[in-house]
Amino acid sequence: MSEIQSGKDQAARKLGPLKWAIGAVLLIGVAAVLYVIAQASFKPAGGLDLKEFKKASLEKLDVPAQPRAAPATVFADAAGKPRTLADFKGQVVVMNLWATWCAPCKKEMPTLARLQAAYATQPLKVLPISVDRDSDLNLIQAEMAANPPLQVYRDKNYKMSFELEPRAAGYPTTVLYDKQGRERARMSGEADWSSPEARALVEALLREP
Repeated sequence: MSEIQSGKDQAARKLGPLKWAIGAVLLIGVAAVLYVIAQASFKPAGGLDLKEFKKASLEKLDVPAQPRAAPATVFADAAGKPRTLADFKGQVVVMNLWATWCAPCKKEMPTLARLQAAYATQPLKVLPISVDRDSDLNLIQAEMAANPPLQVYRDKNYKMSFELEPRAAGYPTTVLYDKQGRERARMSGEADWSSPEARALVEALLREP
């Protein structure tokens, strides 16, 4: 009996370190899972942190801590038909508020045209909404004709500019909405919307459900 007991004691002593090792691995695994859960809880409600795209021409990109609701502002398309941002739900929308008298607006317009053309087969809609008066309609049409495939959209009473939350700081102002119609990022001032960082930002939103 003593020899049997001695063998058991030796086996127990050999298993001791193994038990500790297994316990340590389990603790590390639990800690890793808790870390992942904690990290996920700090992600924005949209599920994607867009701050990584704040560089180069998008250095001044504003990324809200929480997605913002889109205004219900009514604007007009080329035929004068009333439209709202809700009409484009299901697409990533790049809304650009601009004017024909705004030099930076006209400078960046070709880059918006290239962005739309590059994603013509994907659910991306570039909305250049002019704040010009009726008397400048011919200038608006000429600008869009020079930058296909962009189309004419108008908000001659500046309503969109003031109904954004917060209000547009000036022109150009570009707001990016996800497929659910929520504002995810905003740029006040000129940017190169055909740049690698702009395309990466758009593609990140396109990948979201």
